[in-house]
Amino acid sequence: MTSAPPPPPPRTRPVSVVLAGGGTGGHIEPMLALADALVRRTGAPGGAPRVTCLGTARGMETRLVPARGHELRLIPPVPLPRRPTLDLLRVPGRVRRAVADTRALLTELDADVVVGFGGYVALPAYLAAKRAGVPVVVHEQNPLPGLANRVGARLAAAVAVTTPGTPLPGAVHTGMPLRPSITGLDRAALRAEARAHFGLDADRPTLLVFGGSQGARSLNTAATGAAAALRAAGVQVLHARGPKNTEVAVPAGDPPYVVVDYLERMDLAYAAADLALCRSGAVSVAELSAVGLPGAFVPLPIGNGEQRRNALPVVQAGGGLLVEDAELSAEWVSATLVPVLTDPARLAELARHAAAAGVPDADEVLADLTLSVVRA
Repeated sequence: MTSAPPPPPPRTRPVSVVLAGGGTGGHIEPMLALADALVRRTGAPGGAPRVTCLGTARGMETRLVPARGHELRLIPPVPLPRRPTLDLLRVPGRVRRAVADTRALLTELDADVVVGFGGYVALPAYLAAKRAGVPVVVHEQNPLPGLANRVGARLAAAVAVTTPGTPLPGAVHTGMPLRPSITGLDRAALRAEARAHFGLDADRPTLLVFGGSQGARSLNTAATGAAAALRAAGVQVLHARGPKNTEVAVPAGDPPYVVVDYLERMDLAYAAADLALCRSGAVSVAELSAVGLPGAFVPLPIGNGEQRRNALPVVQAGGGLLVEDAELSAEWVSATLVPVLTDPARLAELARHAAAAGVPDADEVLADLTLSVVRA
């Protein structure tokens, strides 16, 4: 009779987790949320996991990752041309160099698992991990996966997705990892403080307008064009115009219409608002759902329609509205949003359905999945 194999020796060093998600905020934010969740696992075998983020010198990660207290290591970027050009001929050489550099980093870091979030940082990380024998976990933020994650999913020990039905093999629905400052936000308890922070009245219905970190011209034009109608209905506005859109302004008046370049405290902005007029990037949709803030989503009118797909589950669940960019106007805001903002029962219903569509513990779920791959 064959005896059972002896149990593995206890781990004497922390798990080494390498995260690849540089480039855009849509990749970086979930990466950082997972990094935060992992380092909170102080009871893991060997102590809290060691987390290292991969990025490139050209991405937002050079600022965002160190600001959150995580280690960042740089690899060569491998941008993929959107159209067949002569630059496409240079891609294989760039990939080989990036994979070689990344594999050397994985060896140096004694990596136990690589978690990728897509984009041009993730592809060389997936290929390097495969060659180094390091297991891979893929997280896809959008309903339509990009090239890097389509490749990574074929090499992965586990695949996690934000949206159910995302077409990747073996995908598990975990939701979008988000910061605890968002997922733990009590909007009602913080509302008075948040409105005072932005110079808003304590008791007026409030519209939040934002178009991503750079703003959005169509949202700026529609919201400011409807300023008179909003004020006439008693609605106040907090509007992030984008740092380069200095021409966007509204005369002082009552109720307040507060215009800022950028919102450093999105938690306070969400707490101050009753409804958001915004793009439907994957992170924005997930954050609004997590905090129970209904959105009027305006998908970016370029790409493969992923922003529309991001918003659809929340809208179909009754937690928001959807308007195409070409149809957005000051008249639409006046005719559609003003009646909602002045109807407390409708706002409460939208907020309830928005919250039901969210996954507030996605960071912890993905951390569990990541560590289970290491144990396996």
